[in-house]
Order: sequence, then structure tokens, then C-alpha cells
Amino acid sequence: MSHDWIIPDWPAPACVQALCSTRSGGVSAAPWDRCNLGDHVGDAPGAVRANRARFAEVLQGRRGDVRPVFLRQVHGTRVLAIDRGTPDGTEADGCTSTTAGVACTVMVADCLPVLLTDRTGTRVAAAHAGWRGLAAGVLEAALQCFWPLAQDGEAPPAIKSEVIAWLGPCIGKAAFEVGGDVFAAFTRADPGAAICFAASGREGKYHADLAALARRRLAAAGLSRVHGNDGSERWCTVANPARFFSHRRDASRLGASGRMAASIWRLG
Repeated sequence: MSHDWIIPDWPAPACVQALCSTRSGGVSAAPWDRCNLGDHVGDAPGAVRANRARFAEVLQGRRGDVRPVFLRQVHGTRVLAIDRGTPDGTEADGCTSTTAGVACTVMVADCLPVLLTDRTGTRVAAAHAGWRGLAAGVLEAALQCFWPLAQDGEAPPAIKSEVIAWLGPCIGKAAFEVGGDVFAAFTRADPGAAICFAASGREGKYHADLAALARRRLAAAGLSRVHGNDGSERWCTVANPARFFSHRRDASRLGASGRMAASIWRLG
């Protein structure tokens, strides 16, 4: 590839492919330069279409006929089952598929993309985890696609151990200052989540570790195999302006920010 897109380093089965774009490789002008995939951020529609076509070409080049499905994300918890007939712009913050060549795709520019599959690769899923969706349960909703619920509402541990997750780039803890409402949203039901926050030095403000909060939610749901973003600076969208879009860094300064995409799909 002539760009620095991320190929997840994780033990997914050979029949599952995944990719996360960066801002390189596209045609958009500043401030969306260069590979903006969001059609709702003010970028020229023709540039977005060209970037999405390029994104699809790269996916297809990694084996087979692949179609990424782009959602209209609203920071909610809906996880949509998709196939080749699902239109772009369908409202959801996660998607899942068992259809070969259908790429479950989420767009991000500070929020956390989470990709999921099982040991045999029979199903894939992607979730858009900003703090609102994460606190409300978007990851738990995505995981429900992988296991049938027992009568007590819990899946057997053996089934949970089959699922693996990959976390992509997101805003890092040093850059993610939040208020007491965010702290309360996570610690109200899980007091132990306080470990993922640190006082920022301003009254009532905290630095939140979004990747750590996601790992905590996944662990509580029974996942032990989580890969990707470890909270280090190289994964931080704000701290790496040459590589990643960041809404928090760029929207107020430049007036807009582009969007990256993370996709996961099954081979035919």
C-alpha cells in the first residue's frame, strides 16, 4: 500500500480480514486532507466519493469482492445486521454480518473503533465507541450477536472465550479532558471504572482513558482476548496529526475534521 493504513495485528482466523484507514491516501483538500471518508463533515461530495471508492478498492485488493457499508452514526447502541443490500447511511453505531464480502465499517475521528470476530470467523462485527455509546452499552450490544443467551441472560464462558476484539486508534488519555458527567456515567454502575480516570488539575475535570474503559467493559462481558490500542501515545488521534484525524484537535481550530474508517469482513 502507498499509505500508512493499519492492518490489525491479532489472531483472527485466515477467513477474516480487517483494515483501518488513516488520513493518508486520499484526494480531499484541507482541512479534510487527505482520505476523509465522512460525507457529513462539509467536505466536497466528489472527494468523499473518490476516497470511499479508493477505500473499497484497497479492501478488494486484500482478497475478493468486498463492499464496505457506511453507517450514519448517532452515538447510540443499535447494532445492525447487514448484507449486500444494506444501504449506506443506515442509522446505527455498530453492525454485524455473516455474509462474505460485506465489510462491517465504522467511522471515527477520536471515538474508538472496535472490531470483533470469533475463532472460526463465522461472524464479524464493528462498533463505534465514543464515550456516550460505550457507557450506554454499544460493545455489549455488539457482543450479543456472537452468543445465544442462556435463561439467566449469560452466555457460557466457553462461548465467550471464542470471541476476540481489536481496538483501533482513538483520543488518548492525556488529550481527553471530560467533566463529572462522563466520570459518573461510567462509575455509577461500575465504581472500579474510576481507575480509568485521573484528575486533570481543573476543578471537576478528569482525563479519561477511553481505550482502558473499553477494555474494562469487554473484560466484564467475558472477553479475555483484546488486541490493538494499549493506551500509548502512538494510538492517540490527537497526538498524531500527520496520521490521524481528530475532531477535538481540529474542529475548533480548522472548522472541521475528516473521518477514518475501520472495517472487518469475511472472505468468500
